[in-house]
Amino acid sequence: MRKNQLGDLFVGVGAKHLSAVDVPGISNQHEVGITHHMSEQVLGTGEKQQFHVSYLWLGREQEGISEYGSATYYDTRANNPKRRAEWRLYYTTNPVVEKMQEGDALFLVRTQQNQLLFIVTPPASPTERQLCWLFGIESIGNDFVSQNLEEDAAELDFTARYILDEIGIEFEDPNANSLDSIVERFGAEFPTTRILSDLARQTLPEVSAEDDPDMALVAWLNHEEALFRRIERNVVSSRLKEGFIDGDAADVDAFISFSLSVQNRRKSRMGHSLENHLEAVFKAWSIRYIRGATTENLHKPDFLFPDQETYLAAPPTGSPGIGMLAAKSSCKDRWRQVLTEAAKITDKHLLTLEPSISENQTEQMKDARLQLVVPQPIQRTYTQKQSQWLWSLADLTINLRGIQRTTKS
Repeated sequence: MRKNQLGDLFVGVGAKHLSAVDVPGISNQHEVGITHHMSEQVLGTGEKQQFHVSYLWLGREQEGISEYGSATYYDTRANNPKRRAEWRLYYTTNPVVEKMQEGDALFLVRTQQNQLLFIVTPPASPTERQLCWLFGIESIGNDFVSQNLEEDAAELDFTARYILDEIGIEFEDPNANSLDSIVERFGAEFPTTRILSDLARQTLPEVSAEDDPDMALVAWLNHEEALFRRIERNVVSSRLKEGFIDGDAADVDAFISFSLSVQNRRKSRMGHSLENHLEAVFKAWSIRYIRGATTENLHKPDFLFPDQETYLAAPPTGSPGIGMLAAKSSCKDRWRQVLTEAAKITDKHLLTLEPSISENQTEQMKDARLQLVVPQPIQRTYTQKQSQWLWSLADLTINLRGIQRTTKS
């Protein structure tokens, strides 16, 4: 079966921390210098080129700005062939580059369609760490570190797809057609997330949560995402064929509304999907739980163990027999919200699918007595120091089952 690989999407990448001369607010220039190594590996050493560019600025939270534009790649010494070429990339003014600051990380990525991604993110941010992991870059400095990716045979697994989705990269799975027989029953209508989650598990009968809850969770999520995107393709295609016409004029409001509904559905679906599959894991392990119970001040933790009645009956200082789990596909700084969701539980748990959360964040979680749970396949994006503290989903299920057996006896 054909697998998506990084080289299928990208020619190469270069990354650096911006210096003062790279930033338009500090320098009068609107260009960055390109190393000879990067010219040879990524951008080319031929003639002057005009690139179509997707400019993207990603902050530390879920804030982001995107802009389409262009950039000119040229040799400043083209008229002096006796001197060694000196390549630069001249970028256009736009809201993304106006936010650039000295020290920010810049990733220049050339796609197989000969376009550029111009991605800017604050230094040492989760996005910088995630992109370095994705592209196999160990660390970046003040000069471009570059990689040619065309020979990269690394499979685009769940973690890689998560990161690509964060930066807005769409790609078609080469085996997507094989899913049509599974989703054809839905036609051009979306099923509920619970129905789709159930279908994803039913059509992966070889995956066992009892044997490996971490691998099962990731496999189910990955399969459901592929099913969802295939259904989405049918729904969007059907709506586009209907057109957006109001009388003799284009119905711009209807088009915008439909576009927003597509984006919002993508964002909201993953969280519900994650909870659905966690529920299946807990059932497979015979762990008692309640989903969406109400605690103090009408807080609603995603999972409360073993049930709401036991929690309410526990003393204010809590008891060994109760626990809670928050599930957030994307953690960011929202993890602090979890700390107030069950006042009787001092040691709380949060499961996330987000790769490469910074060590500062995980240290803050540790100090707040919030144990981060990350599925094993995603833990490889974390540092060795973090991995010693992280829990896997298997760790969580073993702990919960042990507690419930002890309190029951």
